This record gives sequence, structure tokens and C-alpha cells, in this order.
Amino acid sequence: MNRKLAAVATFGVAALALAGCSSAANDGGNGGDNGGSAETGELTVWIIGSDTPQDARDYLKETFEAENEGWTLAIEEKTWADTNDAYVAALGSSDAPDVVEVGNTQAQGFIDQGLLLDITSEKEALGGDTMLQSFVELGSADDALYAVPYYAGSRIVFYSPEVFTGEPPATLEEYVAAGKAMKTDTRSGIWAPGKDWYNALAFVWANGGEVAVKDGDKWDAQFSSPESIKGLEMLQDVYLNANVAPADSNEADPQVPFCLGETGFLSAPSWVKWSILAAADADNPGCPDTYGKDLQAMPLPGMKAGEAAPVFAGGSSIAVAFKSDAQDKAKAAVAIMLSDGYQKIMAENGLIPALTTQAQFLPDDEITKASAAATAASRAVPASANWAGVEASLVIPDTLVKIAQGGDIKPLAEELDKKIEEILNK
Repeated sequence: MNRKLAAVATFGVAALALAGCSSAANDGGNGGDNGGSAETGELTVWIIGSDTPQDARDYLKETFEAENEGWTLAIEEKTWADTNDAYVAALGSSDAPDVVEVGNTQAQGFIDQGLLLDITSEKEALGGDTMLQSFVELGSADDALYAVPYYAGSRIVFYSPEVFTGEPPATLEEYVAAGKAMKTDTRSGIWAPGKDWYNALAFVWANGGEVAVKDGDKWDAQFSSPESIKGLEMLQDVYLNANVAPADSNEADPQVPFCLGETGFLSAPSWVKWSILAAADADNPGCPDTYGKDLQAMPLPGMKAGEAAPVFAGGSSIAVAFKSDAQDKAKAAVAIMLSDGYQKIMAENGLIPALTTQAQFLPDDEITKASAAATAASRAVPASANWAGVEASLVIPDTLVKIAQGGDIKPLAEELDKKIEEILNK
């Protein structure tokens, strides 16, 4: 199974302008007076892609219909491309879906346009503090909750005993040193394409740096802080001395160099496991009998032994549409999607569940354990409605390419901060 989680979806900034909806300050989860008091009806749930297993879809439909007599539930599968213009147009229309899956980094944009319902009153019943907190942050605005975690997957470090034979490194510095030792003219000890900003953030965060922090009503970008500079210096060491991936390449299809034996440590989303283990004669072949045999994984180590580095959390959130004409029923569906019964199915399919208490449902294998540990230490991008503009501008990957090419880090970081602040503070 080749998973494509929401974190990689960039929310279209231009699309947001299409929404002619009210502001995000919706009152008490009762926007539009659509309480859902009708005795019968059909609830529409939009999910994205194939990540939601069929068993989970069946569970949602059967449970909802059993608990809500006279109602039916229809699930429509969308694509990540749909989450730009098509989502905005539909959520702003009089025929809006009732429940929608959104990328965790997309939620702020939808919230800012008033497209999602305030469900703060449901927070404790849905899991309260046991919900994945980085997702809660991205699903909140002005102390109100609009989107809740659905599933997650964090980056973990894959390696093959065919290439790396030592003890797993205990710290980030040991990880870099081991990667440098494995590098050859044709092999990356640590696979690090320059445009892969998701993995780059881990080096910044591990060293105490930040992407941007709120200072009053303004965002203060932090890539040029002493802590972030230290992380970027460590990353540049990886680019130049532990890596042979092109500086101007991205993180797509990481299983390809891994299965060619061209990668020692591969920091990639946990679902890349399925790409590595895919049959050698599949349309997108893996290497289950060579470098995928006895595949190993670990959380990216932190600065201190025994600690996992903060990594970027990818995944999806669930929300009720502000213009849903059955908001109470939509909230009931969301509750089912966060329930133990539903999330157990998600966990058994290798997805990190919405609540920390549901980690008990994950398969008992080392790769899944590594993913759960990485997710527990994960971080989120700044919770700004303008963050989508930062992603769309490509200012972070463009800067990283220059760092990977040996550029002077401090002036590059200072210029990056200026560009990020211009976008976030519009």
C-alpha cells in the first residue's frame, strides 16, 4: 500500500478567495441554525484517497445508521486535488457536504474562511487532551476547535541490515556521523534531497529552533535564530558529507534509491514501508527479497540519548462543514470516526490513531512502534491561515537547495525569515 497523507497537500491560496462565507467566529457550533433536527435524511461524508480502509467505511455507515433511525450515510471519496477549488466551492455552497476530511496543514485556511463549524463544545467528548495535540493546534483558532485528528503518520528512519550493520545511533549527532561513514560515491548514508523541507525541520526543531512564533498579532520567523542556525549547520553537513541525492531534487519515491542499495538511512513517512515491501514485479516495484528483507526502522534520534527528535507530523483531520444542514448528525458521525471501534480498524491498517489512548490498537511490530514513538514527539507547522501561502511559495525548499549547494547559511536564513514574515503577516 503506497500511502499519500495529507501533510504533502498544499492548500490553494487562490482557492480561498472563492469562499464567500462568514468569518471563523461561528457561535457555539450552531452556525446557520442547522441543528439537524429532521427525522430523516442523508448525511454526506467526504474522505480523501484510499487511506481509509473499506472496513472502516463500513463501520461508519453501519454504526451511524443503526444509531440514527431514519438516516442514511453516504461516503464520497475525493482526491487531494479536490481539496483546493472543489472543496472551497462545495463548502461555501448551499449543497455542502456534512463531514469532510482535510489535510492537517490545510485546516487553518478553511477555518479562516469560515467554512468549518466550531465544535468546541464536543472537544471533551471526542477525547479532550488525548487527541493528538499537534493536530488540535492546527485545527483551532482563537481558543475554538474546528477540526479534530483523524489519523497520522510521522517520518521514521528505515534501514537495511544489508547496508547498516552497527548499533542504532542514540543521538542525532551519532546519526549524522553514521550517515557520513556509510556514504560512498554512489550511496547516500542519509538520503537528503535538497527540496525535502519536511525532514529538514526536524534538525531545526531538535536543536531548539522554530519555524515562526507569534509575537502579539505578528508572526516572527525564526530560521535565523542561533538555535535554528545550529540545526541548519548540522543539516548542511548531511547534505555535503552524508548524501549524494541531487541538491535540487525532492523526496518523491524514496523507495527507489533505497531498493537500489543507494541509501543507508532513509527518513520517510511510515507508510513508505509498503512501497519498500511491494512485490518486485508490481507496477511500482519494491525490494522485499533484497534491501527490504528484514527491514528495520527507528525514530529519528534526538539530541539526547533516549529521546526522539521532533519530526513533522503528517496526516488528516475531520471537520463538520459550517453550511451542513444536519450539524448534530454530522457531529455524531465525527464521534464515531474518533471512537475506539473505528480507530482500531485504522490502527490495524498501520495508521496512527486520533487519540493517544488508542495506540494500544497498533500492530505489535517494530516499524509500527517506531512510527508511534515518532508521532508522539511530532511537531506541527505554525497555526496560521496564511501557512498555505508559505508552502505554495516554495521559499523553504528553495532556500534549502541553496544550503545543500554549500551556501552561506546565516544570510540565507535571514532572507528566508523576511519572506516567511511577509506571507504570514499579510
